[in-house]
Amino acid sequence: MKPVHYYRCMRGIVWREALRFLNQRGRFLAALVRPLVWLLIFATGFRFVLGVSIIPPYQTYIPYQVYIAPGLIGMILMFQGMQSSLSMVWDRETGSMRTLLVSPLPRWYLLLSKLIAAVIVSVLQAYVFLIIGYFWGIHPPRWGYLTVLPALILSGMMLSALGLFLSSVIRQLENFAGVMNFVIFPMFFASSALYPLWTVKQANEKLYDICMMNPFTHAVELVRFALYEKFNHVAFAVVGGCLVLFAILAIVGYDPGRGLIARRQGGE
Repeated sequence: MKPVHYYRCMRGIVWREALRFLNQRGRFLAALVRPLVWLLIFATGFRFVLGVSIIPPYQTYIPYQVYIAPGLIGMILMFQGMQSSLSMVWDRETGSMRTLLVSPLPRWYLLLSKLIAAVIVSVLQAYVFLIIGYFWGIHPPRWGYLTVLPALILSGMMLSALGLFLSSVIRQLENFAGVMNFVIFPMFFASSALYPLWTVKQANEKLYDICMMNPFTHAVELVRFALYEKFNHVAFAVVGGCLVLFAILAIVGYDPGRGLIARRQGGE
């Protein structure tokens, strides 16, 4: 295979995902309305939050919407990753995914193209949210809009890779909603998206340990630090490691010889 074939494959997958997203305007509105509603409700209910380490001095009161914004960006990335995996389940049921998987291109490259397509869409949504959030008092440093981009890409790829792995496990489309709710809400609430980790530690040590083992926590912290021109090396290492792990699981899951799909088809 020549490089031009790889390029055409990735371009086609990215373009297909973009067209699907543009044609589903309700999906775009839902992706924005969901975090904006959370932002409005929580910013009204909680005016200030104490002690956020990335905004010196440490003991300072800041508007709650400033703290919660990275967590809601993480919500956008996570829901988009799960929506992308939903399309994989749908394509498998309709048979269109079989056309993609019989391509002579490597299976890992096809899944990588799918990841990149999902991340492009989710990053665009995140920036639209930041633009709207500016009018809610979310004013990161000017360069923060640029320094947050690598964090958005890495976190988005990690969450999309998780969604791809889950899509290899889910057999039918109607089972998708239950599995996603079982994954999304525990990951979101047992994280630092809504409240600082130090308050969780003071309230419950076991919950704090769960939050620290949650990869979504580190994705949110990576975005939070990057948005304010800082680098969290622990969050970067955890998100990068989880990306590799979930990507390998997704590749194995979609492997026709030894993956979960092959085992399911053999049992049918």
